[in-house]
Amino acid sequence: MGMTFNRKLPIPKLIKELYPLSEEVSKIKKERDEQIKAIFRGEDKRFILIIGPCSADREDAVLDYVSRLTKVQDKVKDKIFIIPRIYTGKPRTTGEGYKGMLHQPDPNKSENMLDGIVAVRRLHTRAIEESGLVCADEMLYPENYRYLSDILSYNAVGARSVENQEHRLVSSGVEGPVGMKNPTSGDYSVMLNSITAAQSPHMFIYRGWEVETDGNPYAHAILRGYTNKHGNAIPNYHYEDLKLIYTMYNAKKLQNMSVIVDCNHANSGKKYEEQIRIAKEVLYSKRHSDDLNGFIKGLMIESYIEDGAQKIEEGVYGKSITDPCLGWEKSEKLIYELADVL
Repeated sequence: MGMTFNRKLPIPKLIKELYPLSEEVSKIKKERDEQIKAIFRGEDKRFILIIGPCSADREDAVLDYVSRLTKVQDKVKDKIFIIPRIYTGKPRTTGEGYKGMLHQPDPNKSENMLDGIVAVRRLHTRAIEESGLVCADEMLYPENYRYLSDILSYNAVGARSVENQEHRLVSSGVEGPVGMKNPTSGDYSVMLNSITAAQSPHMFIYRGWEVETDGNPYAHAILRGYTNKHGNAIPNYHYEDLKLIYTMYNAKKLQNMSVIVDCNHANSGKKYEEQIRIAKEVLYSKRHSDDLNGFIKGLMIESYIEDGAQKIEEGVYGKSITDPCLGWEKSEKLIYELADVL
């Protein structure tokens, strides 16, 4: 019982000084951040696509994947704004299993949090340097956000975290968009309360400091489906679901009304190939309603180099070791199909 304090980890300021961003990377990030914000304000009509592996398990394969996205982005840049999904921390329902690169920079070795912090920062930095694209990650541990606060352009708060007070308050001090997922129960009011909290100013204790935030006008909803009391996956991407959340969102008078639809998780029942159909149905709903056309700002898709998922010991390059993902060939084809109808 109890805790063993193994070692004191460097504070984020020191890590940033040891592994700084180049002027070129900072410039790219600033420019693309402004474009993302303009999309959420409705001034830029491009469609956001947050796409990438369920978990960023190894640097070489993730960077390979992102380099492929770069070539596709060049061809669809007038319609789609691609944000690579580089998730380096993974929530585990029971606490068991691979917890992400932050814990294990090498999935075949034991956990090492210091090496993980450095590996995560290096991966996100290299992704921008080598692709010119800015990235998304999940805010799994709010205190760790500061290690990447100067480099992340999109943060997601997961279904298990969205009711947590610290996640909500820290999100209110994040400069870029933060997506609040509906909880695993599916209760929209929980998600909307989280967005309300994130859009409001607060004072609280953070990393040993008394801090104040201005509120984040770019906090928004992510629909990812949910599970009922029997553990069955229930989707919430259909037209009626989107109209309902639009009505509830509007009643709250929140800023920059926006929703991202997560095509996997409970929406697909983790049947990764269903993401193709779901993405197309969401775009149909977007075209069918003027309200939804401006409200639906993008999609989230789990995609990697190889279809499906594997156990860690199998070691297949570019294949997910957590939830199954859509392979590259199907993903590339889908992106072009989405661009054709936008």
